[in-house]
Amino acid sequence: MDRFEDSIIGLLPRLRRFGRALARDAADADDLVQITLERALARREQWQPGSRLDSWTMRIMKNAWIDEARSRSRRRLVAVDGDAEAVADPGTASPAQRDAALAVTQAMSQLPEEQRLAVALVLVEGLSYAEAAEVLEIPAGTLTSRLVRGRVALMGLLEA
Repeated sequence: MDRFEDSIIGLLPRLRRFGRALARDAADADDLVQITLERALARREQWQPGSRLDSWTMRIMKNAWIDEARSRSRRRLVAVDGDAEAVADPGTASPAQRDAALAVTQAMSQLPEEQRLAVALVLVEGLSYAEAAEVLEIPAGTLTSRLVRGRVALMGLLEA
């Protein structure tokens, strides 16, 4: 394997979390990760060495999700929310950490999509505001407003 493929493999946990934020369903998220990996590997020459691979792959994932959502609406299928799964690694997290992660995941699933994606990219995945705005293809100011509204809503849901 080369460095590009090793780097992609290292992103799998983050891609899976972002996939769950997009799809809100573990099976759909896993499918989305697979689609993202296939597209990234097929288009590897489009990635610019020196730029952030995580932002690039997350943008591929977001666009793949948009394609899937359009396809579903054309087929008139309705995706049903599955059980929320914790963000914490179940193998290493304590029961309290798993409970807290589950509460956050459930609260995030209640946020409007634009807020949920902003929170997932900045607070969960650690992208900068500029990088997250680029992934979502929105102005940085719009990302900031969505993030602020998302944080406030998330805190309110977690306090309840």
